[in-house]
Amino acid sequence: MAEPTAPKVAARGARLLAVLALAPALRLAVIRHAVPPGVATRTGCDACGAPVGLARPWPALGPTARCGRCGARVGPPPGTVELALAAAVGVLVLLGPPAAVLVATAWWLGWAIPLVLVDAAVCRLPDRLTWPAAAGTWLLLGLAALAGAGPAPWLRATVAGVALALFFATTTLLLGRRGFGLGDAKLALGVGALLGWYGWAVPVAGLVLALLLSGAVGVALLAARRVGWRSHLPFGPFLVLGALAALVLL
Repeated sequence: MAEPTAPKVAARGARLLAVLALAPALRLAVIRHAVPPGVATRTGCDACGAPVGLARPWPALGPTARCGRCGARVGPPPGTVELALAAAVGVLVLLGPPAAVLVATAWWLGWAIPLVLVDAAVCRLPDRLTWPAAAGTWLLLGLAALAGAGPAPWLRATVAGVALALFFATTTLLLGRRGFGLGDAKLALGVGALLGWYGWAVPVAGLVLALLLSGAVGVALLAARRVGWRSHLPFGPFLVLGALAALVLL
């Protein structure tokens, strides 16, 4: 097998750096929205109040995730956003979809990363992140349909997204706090649309994998006495991981 030439290696390195350049914006989204419901979005360091933003991203929005004034940790743990971005690139490489579908998948992943980290931190999925994720994915898949894929996969994606969202919303209406949250239903709109593009079995597999993952983690945490029987685990991370597993496996 021929080894990659220097220009190809340089091009791949440039693309990877371009992707990693998104990390500060994603980390800022987590910092802003990882607050309890009803609390205003975070604008700076909790310890000293130093403002955090894209105008002055370092070091608070860098991999070290430290305030430039007091050195306190800001936002998600160091390296987590960058690691998630690298994993997202790996998923896109494994999937290798056509360019139009690749854009839709990349769009969804770009919103899924902060959603997972916010939900893991404060057990909420903000509308400012779930709605753009779902709407953008649906519209970009529509463009993929116009680009040559045809209407069938896009219509299937639309129905799958709505059906998955209704499933989560119904559990909330019927079971209250014992069911899934409405944030999960909004996240499921984008998840269902993306998975539904590939076939009817894929969103079903994604949901089943998400439920199995959450159950396994819940049992492990119970065994370790980290949670109680009435503890609430955020389901958003499991839904995203289940979706990614279904895409890669199927």
